[in-house]
Amino acid sequence: MSERHASLSLWENAFDWTGVPDVSYADPHVDGAPEVTYRARSWESPVVELDWGATELIPSWNALTPPGTWLTVEGRVAGERGWSPWFTFARWAEDDVAGESPVVRSSVPGQAFEVGRVASDTWLAAAGHEFDRWQLRVTALTGAGDERPWPEVSLVSAVASRMRIEPGEPTSSPGVGRGHEVAVPAYSQRLHVDSFPHWDSGGQSWCSPTSTTMVLAHWGLAPAATESAWVGHDTDPQVVHGVRRVFDRAYGGAGNWSFNTAYAGARGLRAYVTRLRDLTEAEAFVAAGVPLVVSVTFDEDELDGAGYSTKGHLLTVVGFTAEGDVVSNDPNSHRLASNDEVRTVYRRDQFEKVWLGTDGGLAYVMHPREVVLPQPPAEANWA
Repeated sequence: MSERHASLSLWENAFDWTGVPDVSYADPHVDGAPEVTYRARSWESPVVELDWGATELIPSWNALTPPGTWLTVEGRVAGERGWSPWFTFARWAEDDVAGESPVVRSSVPGQAFEVGRVASDTWLAAAGHEFDRWQLRVTALTGAGDERPWPEVSLVSAVASRMRIEPGEPTSSPGVGRGHEVAVPAYSQRLHVDSFPHWDSGGQSWCSPTSTTMVLAHWGLAPAATESAWVGHDTDPQVVHGVRRVFDRAYGGAGNWSFNTAYAGARGLRAYVTRLRDLTEAEAFVAAGVPLVVSVTFDEDELDGAGYSTKGHLLTVVGFTAEGDVVSNDPNSHRLASNDEVRTVYRRDQFEKVWLGTDGGLAYVMHPREVVLPQPPAEANWA
């Protein structure tokens, strides 16, 4: 097997906040937005040290943001030349400005340095600038007045990785997941094509929130009818509600990985993004009753039965056949607008290849806190 490093660091509940100077912010996504001053306090993670050089860093957080509050999530990395500047992953709130958020939820484009760049939800190291230390900083912001509430943060994490998977590597052997399938409701994004087009042109691009909604529904935490009544129709309105709560204005889409897990976290799950090394690791989750959302890229002839090509698509892994093939609730549903077309079985060898790519298997881990995850490997990429 090729080099497959992935290390997750995670902190929960005990956050030691430090008061910092007020922050003035004029939202660039709102025409004519005035500059508003917010009280602020921050938490910095310990410096995480690696004994190998990483090329990628993806953060996650679970938080509640009462009306009028929001978060910024920042990171920095260090290698042979010392520390990078702090860079911003997100300006984030649960709701949007049409609801109770004072700011537009967004990543921050245009952050490129000699040592790397921010690509929406991910730090990507430049060639020759791997990092062996990293740190996160979360800043909570609220309005003026001592009586105003603060954001409530329950989890912060990040996965650092370096994977160099070569074409033609052997497929992993079926393991503990064989014959297991988690009962996950099926939702098709195709039912929403051309609806709410201001959110990334409608349902044809809503794979990530549709998949996240399927997992939330499995755990009984999808939006209730009263929450999603604003949608105005009864065709899986909980999916549209999810789109609204994960949409990244700067990116222009609903596929920001960190925003999807943050949405699941705000609804009560323990949720974060990680990289897995192969399907045997995914099998461990399924065997424990925990479905995953994963990211794939492929041409139509690379994944039998899909019926489409994609430069980036999110779907669920809900089970494995007795032979070890992958059972997926695929929200693209063979490009057919039907929930009955969502459940699909994909060949193990093909699926592993289009999931791992060269950088490893991107996955959302989302589960109730009382549901125990499988034992992680020695170089832990989940917790």
